[in-house]
Amino acid sequence: MQTQNFTLYDVICRNARIYGDREAIVFNDVRLTYRQYKEKCDQLAAGLTQVGVEKGDRLGIVAHNCDEFMILYGAAAKTGAIVLPVNWRFQETEMAYVINDGTPRLVFAGAEYQKTVEEIAGRVHSIEGCYAIGGGEPLKGFRPFRELHLEKGSETPSLISADSGFVIIHTAAVAGEPRGALLSQSNVIHCNLEMMISSQLGPDDCHICILPLFHIAALSMSMATLHAGGKNAIVERFDPELTLRLIEKEKGTGFFHFPPILQMLLDKHDESAGAYDLSTLRHVGGIDSPDNMMRLKKIVPHVVLGTAFGQTEAFPVTLGPIEERPGSAGRPTALSKVALFDDYDNEVPAGTPGEICVRSPVVFLGYWGRDQDTAYTFRNNWHHTGDIGRFDEDGYLWYVKRKAEKELIKPGGENVYPIEVEKAILAHEAVDEACVIGVPDKQWGEAIKAICILVPGKSLDPDALIDFVASRIARYKKPKFVVFVDSLPRTGDGEIDRDQVKKDHGGRF
Repeated sequence: MQTQNFTLYDVICRNARIYGDREAIVFNDVRLTYRQYKEKCDQLAAGLTQVGVEKGDRLGIVAHNCDEFMILYGAAAKTGAIVLPVNWRFQETEMAYVINDGTPRLVFAGAEYQKTVEEIAGRVHSIEGCYAIGGGEPLKGFRPFRELHLEKGSETPSLISADSGFVIIHTAAVAGEPRGALLSQSNVIHCNLEMMISSQLGPDDCHICILPLFHIAALSMSMATLHAGGKNAIVERFDPELTLRLIEKEKGTGFFHFPPILQMLLDKHDESAGAYDLSTLRHVGGIDSPDNMMRLKKIVPHVVLGTAFGQTEAFPVTLGPIEERPGSAGRPTALSKVALFDDYDNEVPAGTPGEICVRSPVVFLGYWGRDQDTAYTFRNNWHHTGDIGRFDEDGYLWYVKRKAEKELIKPGGENVYPIEVEKAILAHEAVDEACVIGVPDKQWGEAIKAICILVPGKSLDPDALIDFVASRIARYKKPKFVVFVDSLPRTGDGEIDRDQVKKDHGGRF
C-alpha cells in the first residue's frame, strides 16, 4: 500500500526540503547540498529510464568511492533498479563470476577497472552498456557518466515499494562461490534507524567514509548519516593522512574501520606530533585490538567506541558501547529479536552457546537466484546466521565461533571462506591436499594459513604458492603463511579433521 510506503528516495526528497542548503556529500572538490544531491539523483534517474532501465534491473559498479557512487544509489532508489556493487579487489575471474551472477543491464566502472570490465562484458549477455565513473578519460567503449544525466530530471512521484530490491552484495564464498545477498530499501531504512538511535545521529554529524561503498558497513553508515541529514565526506581509497585532514577540516564525528586502519591512523597522528584536531569525533565503530582503542581514547577521551554483531544479510543485530560490557557484542537492537538455538533448533538458555538467529526488518530478502540456500537459512521462520554465541544474564551477546558449515576467516574485516582458498591452492600441480585455517594476526586481526601436502616427488617454495593463489583470487584471500606436512589428521569418515588441524597449527605461524 502506497499509504504506508516510505523509500530511500523519500528520504532524499524529505532532506532536500528541510535540509536543502546543508551539505550532503563531500568528495575532493565536489560539495553537494541536499537540494543538489536530489537534483543529481533525479537527473540520473531520468537518464536511466530513457535508456530503458526498469524496476528490478541491475546496475553493476566496479569503482572506488566517489560522489557518483552515492548518486547511483539515490537514482536506483527512485527507479527501483538494483545496485550491484562489485569488490574491486577481486581478480578478473571473481569479478566475472559476480557480474555474471547478477546479470546487470548496465555496468559503471572506474578508470582502473574499465579494461577488465570490458573483457567481462563481452561474455555477459545481459550487459547493454558500459559507463565510466569516478573521473578520468573513459576507455573506448565506455560512455561518460554525465551523458546519463538528463538536464531536467522527472518530477513524477516514485511509486517504488520499499520492500523491493535495492542492492545485491555478494558475501564470501561459503561453498566456493560467492552468494548475492539481496537487501530491500526497507532493510536499509530500518538499518538507518538502528544506527541513528545507537550513535544519536543528526544534521550536525559528519561521517568520514573510508571503507569501500561495496561493503555493508560503509553503505549502512553512509545511508544512516544521509537519513539523519548529516554530511558524508567520502574518501576514494583509505589514506591515513587524508583521513586525518578530513576529520579536522569537515569536523568528522564518526567512521567505521577494520584492521589495520585504526592503527595506521594512530601511527600517522603520532608521526605528526598530534598536529590534527580529532576532538569532533563522537562515535567510532569497528574491529581492533584493545591497545589501539585505548590509544584513540587517550587522544579523544569522550569518543564512544562501538561494538556490534551483524552480517551483510542482517545488519546490525546487536549494538553497544565497548566499555559497557568489554568483550561482548552489545545487546539486541531496538528492532531485532535474537535467539540462540542448538543443532535441533531448540532455544538454549543464557550461558549456553547456540547459533545466533534473528527476526528483524533488517534481515535481507534472500540470496539472489539461490532459493534453496535462502530456504535453509530462513528455516523455521528465523534467519540462521551460521555464527555461535551465548547470552549472559544481562542480555549481552558474546561471540563464540562460527559453525563448521560456515567456517570463515576475516583478514582485515573481509570475509574469506577456507574452501575458496583451498580450491585455488589445489589448482597448483604440486599440491595434493590442503587445509586452510585462520590464525591470530596483530596487523590484520586474523590471517590465512595453509597446511599442505605435496604431490610425491614434487617440491614447492611457500612464497611461490602464495603468489600462485594471489594470481587466481583476490590478494586479501591469499595465505600469509604456508606449511608443508607429510599428513593431515582425519575424522572417522575420512575427511580432514579441521578442528585438529587448528589445534596443531592454529597457534603457530
